[in-house]
Amino acid sequence: MTMRMMGRVRLNLNVGCLATARDPATLRAAAAELLATAVFVFAAEGATLSFALGSTTPPYPYQQHDNRGGLVAVALAHALALAAAVACTLDISGGHVNPAVTLGALLGGRICLVRSLVYWAAQLLGAVAGALVLRIATGGVRLPDYALAGGINGLHAVVLEAAMAFGLVYAYYATAMEQRAGAVAAPLAVGLLAGANVLACGALDGAVMNPARAFGPPIVGSRQWTNHWVYWVGPMVGAGLSGFVYEHLHLVLARTQAQEQTTNRGTTRRA
Repeated sequence: MTMRMMGRVRLNLNVGCLATARDPATLRAAAAELLATAVFVFAAEGATLSFALGSTTPPYPYQQHDNRGGLVAVALAHALALAAAVACTLDISGGHVNPAVTLGALLGGRICLVRSLVYWAAQLLGAVAGALVLRIATGGVRLPDYALAGGINGLHAVVLEAAMAFGLVYAYYATAMEQRAGAVAAPLAVGLLAGANVLACGALDGAVMNPARAFGPPIVGSRQWTNHWVYWVGPMVGAGLSGFVYEHLHLVLARTQAQEQTTNRGTTRRA
């Protein structure tokens, strides 16, 4: 069974056609991704900013060992904001709200490359819009930058981000993309996992898990790009691997087992 399963594992990359980018359904989905990403970044960045006020250099208060209450509040804000953003767009665009999730769906064959490019553009613009509104609303306060904790280098942070993104996309597949959970349960499961990741790794590297989330604040005004590559490479690698593993190993194994059970039942009846 294992050999047959491995023989069926292949990259199912659908390029699509250029007309997909102009399709009204794609544009509606992109608009939904833009708005949802803006809402998520505004809330998540706003929560982080609330605990960064009064601190001009990293680590910010919620990253310090004597202020774990701030980390809990930031994690809760991330969880609730992401759950709401996913719930609002689940039936329109799939509720990605994250370029890494879109990459996982692309490598899993759930979305074509052209549609992915449109999603990525919308998500990045949404992140910039959310950060810009937050900065305007706070009177031009500089948005906080992500920083690596002492003893954590870029490679360590990449592994952390990849691991968190892997779990996040796996949760997307198991709930939202497979539609095994309801319209409330799926976004809640994804949001809770994101919040748990912030609790686990927020004090280490910021627990971004989302390249768009890291992209908006520097564009709007902080202009700090130190270690910025970490928040692209880590989530993209982890999410892409998660989408491939779920689609081509987990589902292939499940289908193989179902086929074998059907064959065994047929053999038993003939006997």
